[in-house]
Amino acid sequence: MTKHGILGLLLFCLPSFASAQDEVFDLHVHLWQGEKSLREYTEQLQSTHQTVARHGAIHMAVKGEIAETRRKNDELIELSKRHPKLMPIPSVHPLDGQAAIDELKRLAGLGVKLIKLHPHTQGFAITDPKVRELCKLAGELGVAVLFDNFNIVPGDSQNLFNLAIGLPKTHFVFAHIGGLNFRFWNSLFMARTAKDFFFDNIHFDISATMVLVADSPLEQEFVWTLRNVGIDNVMLGSDYPQLTLKQTLDALEKLDLTAEEKQKIRWGNANRLFPDKR
Repeated sequence: MTKHGILGLLLFCLPSFASAQDEVFDLHVHLWQGEKSLREYTEQLQSTHQTVARHGAIHMAVKGEIAETRRKNDELIELSKRHPKLMPIPSVHPLDGQAAIDELKRLAGLGVKLIKLHPHTQGFAITDPKVRELCKLAGELGVAVLFDNFNIVPGDSQNLFNLAIGLPKTHFVFAHIGGLNFRFWNSLFMARTAKDFFFDNIHFDISATMVLVADSPLEQEFVWTLRNVGIDNVMLGSDYPQLTLKQTLDALEKLDLTAEEKQKIRWGNANRLFPDKR
């Protein structure tokens, strides 16, 4: 092949390479009103010239409203069938007991790979035995658990750590990486040094917190924390509608991370943990 032919081939490949590098998996999108919220999310992306390859759509169950919980869960699953970029993240309420267990089993049977729990909003204690029972079952069913971890509830991060190390077969994603208590998670660096103690089942989305700390006095310490917990365990989320994807991506670009690290956070890690097998 001539020199000009090689150059032409490289130029032809560049757009697809750039596209692969720029792919985004927005793991944290609240669709409170189903299709209407999805349409508004899409319109916001268009208004700021953002694109996503995939995004996680979240619902949070209300205690005692079993029929409504099931309806909203089914709504997300149906949306994912019509919108291939959408990964449903349905919910149950741990204090609904057997009804929550039955719904989790049903969701797993429908192919759900991640559910959302929120101790503060849903009003339960992380240390409640029903929470442990539900999370244990999730691991057995191959379903990961996305927990709010903005540290609204005192002891939030410590209790989540204890829950996760006690259930090594369940994968957990801790949203917001502890908020301004993100320093706590540097303890994972030491946990990994203890033989047969920690099994790398803890992951994070850094929605909201990253926007807060970018361009702040805490930025360097936040980057240090991300590397201590392991870049391969860190994922991106916008926390829409509270924040926009543009705010989130702008904040990521401000962090002193390598291009490879940013690509893993933006797309690679979430897509590896939750591959689209359709």
